[in-house]
Amino acid sequence: MGDESADPARSESFALERLTPEAESFAGFGRWAWTKATGFQLSDHLHAILAQHGLAPRSAREVLRTLLPVSRKVLVRVLRHAIRGEQVGTLSLTCRTADGSTRILSVTLHACREPQGLRLVGLARDITRVTELSTALEKSESRWQMALESAGQGVWDSDIEAGVVYHSRTWHTMRGIDPDAAAAGQHDDWVERLHPDDRERILREIDQQHEGTVPRVAMEYRERIADGSYIWIHSLGAVVEWYPNGTPRRIIGTDTDITARKEAERELAMVSRRLELALEVTRIGVFDVNPATDVTTWDPRLREIYGLTPDEPVTSTWHEAIHPDDWDWVIAAFEDCTRRGVGFKGEFRILLRDGTVRHIRADSIFYYDADGTRRILGTNSDITEEVMAREDLTRAKDLAEARALALEDARARIEHNALHDMLTGLPNRRYLDRILRQRWQQARLEGERVAVLHIDLDRFKQINDTMGHVAGDAMLVHAAELLKRNLAPGEFVARVGGDEFTIVCTVAGSTRRIEELSAIIVDQMRRPVPYNGHFCRFGASVGIAVQRPDDDNPASLLVDSDIALYRAKARGKNAFEFFTDTLHAEAVHTKQLADDILRALEQHEFIPHYQPIFDARTMTLVGVEALARWQHPDKGLLAPAAFLSVAEDLSVVNVIDETILDTTLANYHRWRAAGFHVDTVAVNVSFRRLLDEELLNSLARLEIPRGVVSFELLESIFLDDLDETVAWNIDAIRDLGIGLSIDDFGTGHASIISLLKLRPDRLKIARQFLDQLETSSSQRNLVRSLIDIGKSLGIKVVAEGVECMAQATILAELGCDMLQGYALAMPMSAADLEDLLRTRRSA
Repeated sequence: MGDESADPARSESFALERLTPEAESFAGFGRWAWTKATGFQLSDHLHAILAQHGLAPRSAREVLRTLLPVSRKVLVRVLRHAIRGEQVGTLSLTCRTADGSTRILSVTLHACREPQGLRLVGLARDITRVTELSTALEKSESRWQMALESAGQGVWDSDIEAGVVYHSRTWHTMRGIDPDAAAAGQHDDWVERLHPDDRERILREIDQQHEGTVPRVAMEYRERIADGSYIWIHSLGAVVEWYPNGTPRRIIGTDTDITARKEAERELAMVSRRLELALEVTRIGVFDVNPATDVTTWDPRLREIYGLTPDEPVTSTWHEAIHPDDWDWVIAAFEDCTRRGVGFKGEFRILLRDGTVRHIRADSIFYYDADGTRRILGTNSDITEEVMAREDLTRAKDLAEARALALEDARARIEHNALHDMLTGLPNRRYLDRILRQRWQQARLEGERVAVLHIDLDRFKQINDTMGHVAGDAMLVHAAELLKRNLAPGEFVARVGGDEFTIVCTVAGSTRRIEELSAIIVDQMRRPVPYNGHFCRFGASVGIAVQRPDDDNPASLLVDSDIALYRAKARGKNAFEFFTDTLHAEAVHTKQLADDILRALEQHEFIPHYQPIFDARTMTLVGVEALARWQHPDKGLLAPAAFLSVAEDLSVVNVIDETILDTTLANYHRWRAAGFHVDTVAVNVSFRRLLDEELLNSLARLEIPRGVVSFELLESIFLDDLDETVAWNIDAIRDLGIGLSIDDFGTGHASIISLLKLRPDRLKIARQFLDQLETSSSQRNLVRSLIDIGKSLGIKVVAEGVECMAQATILAELGCDMLQGYALAMPMSAADLEDLLRTRRSA
C-alpha cells in the first residue's frame, strides 16, 4: 500500500477503475485505458457515446485517424510527455464522425508505470454542445465591449495584421499609466511588467492562441503598475477575425483589476482548505436507485455509514434505519419529492442496530441514464460531528459576516479611489464635475454665485525635464498641500490634469475673498521648495470665472476660467486674471475667426500673391516669392498677421502652405506656357509641415520640376540639433530637386556648423538690417559680413525689405546677389504679375 500511495498517477487510475457504471453514466463521461499489451479498452458507456456518432476506435492508429490535424498533433505531443513519465491533465480533441461532422471530446489522461509497462487511463466526455454554447457566448460578449469599459474594465484590441494594439484609457489608468503614453502599452513593455512567476505561463497561453490552437483565452496574472506594486489582472481575449489558415488576425479582450478579489480569495482559500480537511474526515456515501425496479446500489462507504457488511442486501435498510422520531416526515418528504421529480435534500437521524444514533445529510437528484431510464443518484454523509459542533459553525458565520463587512469597506475604498487622484489624494475631475453641479444648484437656491479658480503651474515642465518625474511628483504633492492649507471651510480643490488644479468657491457678495486667495496662491507657489539638496522653483497662473446671472450651464465656468488662465499666462505668468466680457468677446471673435478659416479652406479662399525678386546688378526679374493671402468675402484681402496665430492653434498652417504651393505650381506652368520667364518660385514652409511624415509623399505626387521651387525656412526654427523627422525631410526635399532658403537670416541663432549641415541655396538678410544702411557704417559692415558668410559658403544672398533705390545700390556694391522689396515691386496677384511679365518682355 505504501508504494501505491507514493504514485499519484497509480492512485488516480485506481480511483477511475473503482467508478461504478451508474456514476459514470450520471456524470456523462466514459472510462478508457491503454497498455501496449491490451491496446485501447473503452467502457460500455464510452463506447455508447462514441457509437452515437459512428466512432468506435479500438487502436491508437484508429484514434489518430479520427482526429483533426491540430488535435492529432496535440494528442501526439501529450502522449510523448506521458511516455517520458510526465503527468498531464485534461485536453480537448476534435474528431470527425462518420457523417463528416465534427465532435469535441474532453479527455483526461493519467499515466503510471507498472511491472508490465506503461499504463494510460482516463475519462472522455462529449463537450461539443458546451463548446458551441461557449462560442456563442463569446460572440455575444464582444457586443458589450463598451459596456465593459464603462464598468471599469480596460479594453484592448490587437490588430495582428497591422501590428498595432489599442488600449483604452481605463486600461492605462488601471495601471497608473498616463493614457497618452502610447509606449507604455507596447507588447515588450507589457511583458517586462509581468510577474516573473507568471510570465512563462502567460506567454505560452498567448502563443497557443496566436497559433490558432485556442480561439479564446482567460488568464489571471500579476502585473507591475506605475508605482512599482503588483496588481492582479483577469484578462479575457477572444479571436474575432481569422486568417484563412486558421490563425488569428484580430483579438479583442478586456482586463479587469481583480486585486481585491484575489485578496478575498486568499482569505477564502484558508477557509476552503479547512473545509477540504473536514470533507476528508467526513465520510460520504453514494447510492443509485432505479425507481421502476426498486434496484438500489450502495457504495462501500454508505454501507459503512449504515453499519452493513459488504454482502448484506440494502433494499429496505434505509427505511428501517431512519430514527423513529424522524421517520414520518422523512418518508413523506421523500415520497413528495419523488412524485414531483425533484431531488430530496434533508438532514435526519438514523438508528443503527447497536443503538448508535447518527446524523445524516442526504442529497439526491433525478437523472436519465444512457438507456433513457429515470434514476435517482444521491449521497449520504455522516454529519454527527458537525451537528455536535454547531457552536463552531455559529462562530464561522460571525466570521463570514465580518468578512462581508470587510468587503463592503473595500468597495468604499474603490469608490474613493475612483473619485480621487492617486498621487495627491485630491478629488479628481470626475469628483469636480459632481461638486460643481451640486454647488451650482445650491447657489441658485440661496441667491449666491459659484466661482472657479483654474490654476496651472508655471515652469513645471522644466522640473520634470531636469530633475525627473519623481521630483515633479513631489512638487505636485507640495502644491496640493499648499492649496488645501489656504482653503476656507466649504471651498473645494481638485487636481484636473498633470499640473492643473481647480478650486470651487461660493461668492455671496464681493469677490474680495477670491482675489485674496488667488494672490496668496501666486505668492506661495513662487517660493522655492527644497528637494534632495536642491531648490525647485516654479510658479502659478490663475484664471478666475464667476457665475454670470444669465448662465445656466455649470461647465461654462470651466471654459471661462480656462480662457482667463490663458490671458494670465500671456501677461507673463505668476499672475491671476478674471474672466470678463472683453475676454468673452475675444474668445467669441477667435472662435468666429477659427470657423471662418476652416470655411475658407473649404471654399479655397487662401490664394498666393507674388513679390518679384531681382538680380542686384542687372535688375532682371529672376524669381518670385509666393505669399499667403486670404481673400475674405467680407473683409477683402487679408495678410497672414490677421489669421496666422489662430491658424497655428487650429494646426492648419500646413494645409494653407500646401494650398499655396499647389496654386503656385499651377500658375508657374501657365506662365511657362505663355512664354514668361521666371527662374525660381520661393514658397514659405512652416515648421509644423516639416514635422509631417506624409510631406514627402504629397510632394512626390506634385511632380515638381527640379531647380524651380525653393522652400523658405525661418531661421528661428533652424536649430543646431534638428528634430530627426525634420532633418530627414529636409534631406529628402533636397533630393526631390527643391531648393532651400533661410529666411530672416541674422535674427535667429543658426551657427556656421548648422549652415554647413543644412547646405541652403540662399540666405535672405532680414529687413531689420537695412533700416540705417545709407547712414550707418557699422550697419553696412554688418550686412557685408552677412554677405561674406554666404559667399564663403557658396550660398546666394538675397536682401529682402528693400525700401528705396539707395539701399539697392549699396547692397549691389556690397556683393548682394538678389533684391526684394517695396522699392522694386509690391506683392501682387497672379494676374498682375502676368501683366508685369508681359510689360517687361515687350520693353
